[in-house]
Amino acid sequence: MLTPRVLKPSLLRRLWAAAELPPPWRPRILPARTYHPRGYSSGGSSKYDRPMRQFSEQNESTSRPLIYYVAPTLLAFAGIATFVHYNDERRAVPLAKVPGQTSVPKRCNTNRPAIGGPFKLYDTEKIEVTESKLRGNWTLVYFGYTSCPDVGPAEAQKMADVVKLLESKYGIKITPLFITIDPQRDSPAQLKAYLSEFDPRIVGLTGPISAVRQIAQEYRVFFKRIEEVGQDYLVESSHNMYLLDPYLETVRCFGTEYEASYLADAITTEVQKASASSTN
Repeated sequence: MLTPRVLKPSLLRRLWAAAELPPPWRPRILPARTYHPRGYSSGGSSKYDRPMRQFSEQNESTSRPLIYYVAPTLLAFAGIATFVHYNDERRAVPLAKVPGQTSVPKRCNTNRPAIGGPFKLYDTEKIEVTESKLRGNWTLVYFGYTSCPDVGPAEAQKMADVVKLLESKYGIKITPLFITIDPQRDSPAQLKAYLSEFDPRIVGLTGPISAVRQIAQEYRVFFKRIEEVGQDYLVESSHNMYLLDPYLETVRCFGTEYEASYLADAITTEVQKASASSTN
């Protein structure tokens, strides 16, 4: 007869086998359980998940990249620039050749901004002057007024020096044009007396205030009355000189910072460039 110590393990094995139980040394593996806290799950369709999904969708919609705001702004600016350029091309002066004119060089085909336009003013002899009378010659245009205390006289003297340099050094003749922006005070006689102090070859133009405003707008010249005391006042303006070719295209614009020698060299370069293109 077996002892209890021997029977006990044997009986236990049989009982475990009959009950199909795993041995004690083989751990039971249970399926893993996952825990999803309410309101914080990223999937599923539980009603507790809806507030969190709505919150995340709102964050995604509000945190858009910067390109969403920059691109429409750039497109708007591009459209405005295209519209302005199209209007400038429509305002350009027609470059048709005047009948009977044979000495005009070939037109340069490079794209330039549309500055300038038709006008009708009067010179110091009260003779009508239009843009057609300037065709065929190189023209240097300045907008000023005879009562200007400082910049005006300096620019008028610079224009006179440029004319002398071009003729003496390079053998080039241009038409210097002084257009007043103060027609109320700058009569033809006043312009003639003022310009004769610098160079009598400078052509002075004046006219009605509406005509002066029109040509100033065509050449994009700013001017405004300031410091008015009774009949005495100053005129603030953009003191620029414009170089026009024989077709009245504005090929260069010079500010007050340039000296007469620089202007003479720059004008000579443009004239030589136009002459070279006419021979090709």
